[in-house]
Amino acid sequence: MVLYNASTNKMHVDEIVDAHVLVVGSGGAGVRAAIEASRYGGVVMVSKTIAGKGGCTTMAEGGYNAVLRDRDSVDVHREDTLSGGAYLNEPALVDALVHEAPERMADLVRWGAVFDVTDDREIAQRPFGGQRFPRTCYAGDRTGHEMIMTLLDRLDATDTHLYQEVSVIDLVKDENGTVAGAIALDRDGNVVFFRADATVLATGGGTQVYDISTNSAAGTGDGFAMAYRAGAELIDMEMIQFHPTGAVYPYDARGRLVTEAVRGEGGILLNARRERFMERYDPERMELSTRDVVARAIATEVLEGRGTSRGGVYLDVTHLPAETIESRLPVMLEQFLAYGVDIRREPMEVAPTAHHIMGGLRITPECRTTLPGLFACGEVAGGVHGANRLGGNALAETQVFGKRAGEFAGKNPARSGRISEGAIEEKIRVLDDFFEGSVNPADLRKDLKLTMWDQAGIFRNAADLRTALGHIKRLADKRLCAASTANLLECCTARNMCTTASLIVRCALIRPENRGAHVRRDATVTAEPGKSPFGHTYVSLTREGIEQREAMT
Repeated sequence: MVLYNASTNKMHVDEIVDAHVLVVGSGGAGVRAAIEASRYGGVVMVSKTIAGKGGCTTMAEGGYNAVLRDRDSVDVHREDTLSGGAYLNEPALVDALVHEAPERMADLVRWGAVFDVTDDREIAQRPFGGQRFPRTCYAGDRTGHEMIMTLLDRLDATDTHLYQEVSVIDLVKDENGTVAGAIALDRDGNVVFFRADATVLATGGGTQVYDISTNSAAGTGDGFAMAYRAGAELIDMEMIQFHPTGAVYPYDARGRLVTEAVRGEGGILLNARRERFMERYDPERMELSTRDVVARAIATEVLEGRGTSRGGVYLDVTHLPAETIESRLPVMLEQFLAYGVDIRREPMEVAPTAHHIMGGLRITPECRTTLPGLFACGEVAGGVHGANRLGGNALAETQVFGKRAGEFAGKNPARSGRISEGAIEEKIRVLDDFFEGSVNPADLRKDLKLTMWDQAGIFRNAADLRTALGHIKRLADKRLCAASTANLLECCTARNMCTTASLIVRCALIRPENRGAHVRRDATVTAEPGKSPFGHTYVSLTREGIEQREAMT
């Protein structure tokens, strides 16, 4: 399939790779999907980073929620998840999560993952916010790292072909409108065309569109943007989780995650007056309230003048035995020692940070999207967490829905539609245009991130959101400049960030109520979450709006 004459000065496809299943992303969901899909045919997995070194799973510290004790139950886990998500979750997806999380945990243990255990040699579980039982399994405070290393070892036992430091920049459809693979750039800017019978998006999150974020540099919302451009429908993109506790200083460490495990092990929050302020916001659950409540409480303390001089509050574990901190929070101890703070003797200073996108591609329980041939799992998919995610449910989600996506993509029939050269040429022309641009993508990204933080953050209103949307549109219209083929990816990433930011703001304008992580100070509808007249917001190339529904009883 010759797409371009290599003697021209235009970009051309340098390599064509065929697979039965193409998996885009190498985090927990993507690797689990590839492992499962490998049972059904040839699998290619494409990783923007070196597998195991980027994305959110390897950074996840807190734990994995699974019902493992008789006193707990999947029904209670289900209700905690729905309640925590302000009843915006898709019940069928929640059912899959809570019923299958223990089975997927068993897979990890069978494959060699080492979790902390009790004296009785059972997997240890710690309490996390919004949950009635301690059901969060953990490996110290490096749970995600333990999981991803185990998964990559298992992946090595399959015939999966792994492409590392190769970034997918757009999906490709055949003449029938079926997703038939993707176009990607390698680290030198060479173009690779991956053809597949089924494509799994497992591209993770996108809170790098905010100025302060826990996400790694790879968390730029590429999957949301690519799927939207291809015509997929996304839901609830306004639902951005701001993790309550991100590092405040030093400046280049702002937003770095301070795991919920700190509060799960007994850490307490104090304002600058040394008041345990969660008594004002959730006196029953205190620091173990849901993340949306704790994040708003901290932001309110700071806004009302009770924060520290650096704009944060204190998270204190000095009352815990030193050996508890050293054994159960070793990463936090090491991280803050590097900042000059010994958390065994002095409190941490924390503030909310953009952390997780609860919305994403609309999927079925089989992880099918609204586009034939395209599946999605992990953070890029919406509906599991509703309006607020419980800590510990994300790592479980990667395994439950990664397995499902890999299975159903693997069972997908062979593609029959023809891929026109015009479809590829259209993607190539976008790359060529970047050589004619004049705007530095790094400058655009900085502008975008500040706009989102200032005008589409924890507290929102229509005026700020409309201002943000207008500015994002102006940024998206700028002609980005690539100095060489090696800079093409920066331009593609900046374009994706503008698209993802636009989706967030558009959906935030659509939802007129306060719900979970979405707080409109000018809300026009007030109702208890279970009695809200609204369901999902939705957005695609052809429609956008908000579902009307009957109130729950």
